[in-house]
Amino acid sequence: MTQGREGRGNGAGDGAPGRGRDSAELEDEFHSVALLREEGVHPRMSLTRIHVRIGRRFVSVWWALPAVLIGGIAVVIVAKVLMSTDAVGGAGGFTAAHPCEPSMAELQSEGRRFGIPAWSIATHALNFFIMVMVVRAGWQILADHPRLYLKMHCTPDEEWLRFRGAMPKNRVWTAKDDAITLSPMVGMPGGRHTIGVARHWHFLFDILFVLNGIVFIVLTFASGHWRKLVPTEWSIFPNAVSCLVQYSSLSLPHELGGYYTYDALQQLSYFAIVFVFAPLAILTGIAMSPAMDNHFTWYQKIFGNRQIARSLHFLVMVVFVVFYGVHMLMVAATGFAENLNAITLDVAPADGFNLNGIALWGLAILVVILFNVWAVRFSWTHTRVLQRISNATVGKVMDLLFDKYAPKAEYAEEDISPFFWPNGLVPVSDEWHTLHSGGFDDYRLKVTGLVDNPVELSLDDIKALAYRDQITMHNCIQGWSAIGKWSGLPFSVLIDLVRPSPEARWVIFRSFGEGGEGGQYYDSHSMVDLEHPQSLLAYGMNDEPLPVVHGAPLRLRVENQLGFKQVKWIKEIEFVHDFRDYGAGLGGYNEDHEFYGYRDEI
Repeated sequence: MTQGREGRGNGAGDGAPGRGRDSAELEDEFHSVALLREEGVHPRMSLTRIHVRIGRRFVSVWWALPAVLIGGIAVVIVAKVLMSTDAVGGAGGFTAAHPCEPSMAELQSEGRRFGIPAWSIATHALNFFIMVMVVRAGWQILADHPRLYLKMHCTPDEEWLRFRGAMPKNRVWTAKDDAITLSPMVGMPGGRHTIGVARHWHFLFDILFVLNGIVFIVLTFASGHWRKLVPTEWSIFPNAVSCLVQYSSLSLPHELGGYYTYDALQQLSYFAIVFVFAPLAILTGIAMSPAMDNHFTWYQKIFGNRQIARSLHFLVMVVFVVFYGVHMLMVAATGFAENLNAITLDVAPADGFNLNGIALWGLAILVVILFNVWAVRFSWTHTRVLQRISNATVGKVMDLLFDKYAPKAEYAEEDISPFFWPNGLVPVSDEWHTLHSGGFDDYRLKVTGLVDNPVELSLDDIKALAYRDQITMHNCIQGWSAIGKWSGLPFSVLIDLVRPSPEARWVIFRSFGEGGEGGQYYDSHSMVDLEHPQSLLAYGMNDEPLPVVHGAPLRLRVENQLGFKQVKWIKEIEFVHDFRDYGAGLGGYNEDHEFYGYRDEI
């Protein structure tokens, strides 16, 4: 069984010891494949291809647009009718009894007349800059597996939302095949199969998002500014309903202006964004970490499972985008120039009218646009630099947060997924096909390098050494997951057999398969990870011999790592001092060619 070059994934770098092709050549190749050669060949993300599942059918989200329009008109009509009644809009009605905004007299008597401090302006401006990059890179990550699920198993046609059509049933269809193209106008950096680059930007700006948020929260409570943001009375809820009815009737409440205070609906909205949705974005992101999921089994269950956390992560992004759109709409509707003066310059509306705020806001938007244009270009022209910056920053943070958590999660037989996405290029070499046609009777695993006892082992030899079953969760860098039962040799037994020298700190795994851009696929793992009891050389899957598409005759399982590290169709293993002496020196084929981060544990 063979596949086209589409299924980049589990195969080896440039193979032999010593440096492979240089970074500039790999960068040019990446640019050609991911952006230019893919252009127009594969579907792009667009509204026409977005479908939501209702029951067993998928319905285009285009149907949501007229539904939203009709629903919006109905809400306005109902709100206007309510406001015309004495019970709601009359002098003694609900909106009068529960004012949308507090009176200025109450604010002054309570000492709650706030302006907008400089630190709040600065952190808000920085947050907008950060969020544009986070969202754009997040869309690019989603494009690599454009389906969202509510079950762990990620079975095709069981997703609740998808951004492309159904999975073809007439051929082997890998998760890499399923990726879609994204315009650089939407995604960062655009193209197809650029998830490695997108993750660098996403995580770099995630860290800035967290740091900026910490600064904002600390200063909010240290300055007393929290009283403008945090509700302190239950009356805010009926007041917020009053606001909602008035806004919906297109009768805007009397505007004090956000310079002094927020009305009830604004306060609840801003509180939710800062103290509910922002933490939820962080927590659901962590729930997609294989290191976390495979050590703290309870954590992902807070959200239901890993895929629900992924869906929530996406929905929080939608909330952020909608919130900003509504926020700017209300800024424009209630005095664009005056509001922007307050937002950008801390100038109260009573201080007079000018266009300084609009000019600064326009300048900020221009800066964000220019930076994004530069970032797209930088992603294609200095991809290796971006990768190294990310490895030196994000990689260190990931190691600090997750590296100490050894995997331990295992599942029951009934948890095994009914579908397990295949990935990678099935080997096409004559050597592998000869072995395959002979039932792998002549297969020999070569184990060499910095060891006292180099060996060549047949499958029977491997099976005779030791045996372990484990049911574990597979986490792909693309976002899908599955639970499978693996049978094979604990790698620690092989370590004991070959007796590595003290200088051996890493192990290189080479595959019979090729990578997506040609050349032998390979990857590397630390001795520490491979000594773990769940690190396995698997020759069985779900109580059957290992299927061809999943790596026969032998594949790797290292459960705290993402799927691209689980090398399939293993040909040989070499114990080495440092992976930097192999391939392009980044630790693996996808690190060399697709600029993945090394040990991307989240």
